[in-house]
This record gives sequence, C-alpha cells and structure tokens, in this order.
Amino acid sequence: MSACCPPSRPEAGTVATDQVRPGDGVGSDGLRTLPGGTFRMGTADEDGFPADHEGPVREVTVGPFAIDAYCVTNTRFAEFVDATGYRTEAEQFGWTFVFAKFVPGELRKQSPRPEQAPWWCGVSGAFWQAPEGPGSTVEDRGDHPVVHVSWNDATAYCRWAGRRLPTEAEWEYAARGGLDQARYPWGDDLTPGGVHQCNIWQGRFPVHNTAEDGHVGTAPVDAFQPNGFGLYNVSGNVWEWCAGWFSEDQQARPMRGGSYLCHDSYCNRYRVAARTSNTPDSSSGNVGFRTVADL
Repeated sequence: MSACCPPSRPEAGTVATDQVRPGDGVGSDGLRTLPGGTFRMGTADEDGFPADHEGPVREVTVGPFAIDAYCVTNTRFAEFVDATGYRTEAEQFGWTFVFAKFVPGELRKQSPRPEQAPWWCGVSGAFWQAPEGPGSTVEDRGDHPVVHVSWNDATAYCRWAGRRLPTEAEWEYAARGGLDQARYPWGDDLTPGGVHQCNIWQGRFPVHNTAEDGHVGTAPVDAFQPNGFGLYNVSGNVWEWCAGWFSEDQQARPMRGGSYLCHDSYCNRYRVAARTSNTPDSSSGNVGFRTVADL
C-alpha cells in the first residue's frame, strides 16, 4: 500500500452550492463546460507506477461534458444530507480512517491501525461532519472538500444532484487543462518559480509536515490557481473518485489526483496520469469527489 493512498475498509467483522467567485467564468451551477476531443492519455514517465497501469500513452477521445470546477464541498454535501437524510457508509459502519497525527492522543491510543499503513487510525465516530472523530467539526470548513465519503456515497450524491462521476478519461482530459503530456496540470515543474501550485506533503512523511504550501490537511476547494480549463485542485488536496473499475477484476473503484498526504519521496501520485483505487465502501480523511453533467 502506498503511504498517501487510503487503506481499504476491512471486511465485516474486522477492525450548499459551491461558493463561486464573481467573474471567474464558472457557471452558477459550479460547472465548467468542456468541448471534448482527442488527447494523449496515460504516461511513460519514469517516475510513474507501472503496476497502476498508468500507461501506455494512447490517444483517447471524449465527447463534450461539463465538470465541477471544484470538488464537492462540505456545504454542498450538507445540502444533500439535509434534503434526503442520507447516512454515509462511515456513519453506518461507525468508523472511518483518519490520519494519525490528526487524532487526539487518547483517542489515537484506542484506535486500531492497519499493520501495512500505521499512519492511519480506524476512528470510531469519525465521519464527514466529524472528520477527526468525536468533538471535531467542519463548521469552519464549509468551503473545504467533503471527505470520509465512499464511492457508494459519492454516487448517491450524484443521483440526487442529477450528475455522475467522471470517467477516468474525462477526469484526465479535464485535469490536463489542454496541455499535452505535461506531468502536472500547470506544466512539468512542481513549483515553478518556487511557488507551490497544490496541496501536498512537505517534509518527512509521516513524521513532520512543514506545510510550506500553507496547508496541513485539506485546503479550500478554490485554493491555488486553476488549470487551463478552470479546474481547481486536480492535483493534491483530496483523491477524487471516478466512474468505472480500476482493473479487470472489478474489485476496486478508481481514484485520481493525489492528496495532501502525497510526497515525492514515496508517492508522487499527484501527477495527472497517476491513479490508484479502493473498494467502493471504503472512506478516509483524504478522499472526496467532483461531479460531471452530460450535455
């Protein structure tokens, strides 16, 4: 398991509308309309992960579609919950995975950790409105991406909103922002001119995050500059669920974009072509989603 990738949920028995900045070109529904077309998907990057099937580079054509400029926020997800009474899978299971350093000391001692990823704690009572466990809140994080949502939760939201999750081809086409085979949504340099372009880990994982990009956990959905198509935070911040299956065995659903826990020393999956997966009922504090509307 990669350090930045959320752990899968063990089998049973084991442990408001987005705020849109005036004049930024985003529609009142929060969507960017993209024309579609043919682009080169995948990568032959030597820093890639062949086991994730990032390559080969191939030409892929997508039709026109509209996609959220921002990930679904806590405010927006709350509208869904208020309207439907929906309970996420983390609430139904009674727990979800939280990054250990975000968990208060006593609670951290009581929370089981996956042996292969001890930086995660299975925290009882954690869910999207209490992202670090009992006593935590999202009251001051309405404009942050909702987390602790499973693939099943994300698709339930989509059904309510009349949307769907993007395919991986749509997601990558949108995330590239019109650039051909660039490593990141803005180009090939991670920090052009020494300026941070995304919310990822700085320092030594998992011991110390210097937060040079200004964020330790999630950042507001409109943090940093958008890509060429006007999409925000398609690298870093939170992983984003996509439609389809990760591989032919149809056991896991794909995720794209990396998260605030990714670091070049072990997991540079904040590259545009990078991908990972998780079981559709799994959730954690670094996974969210954005939606697509058909035209």
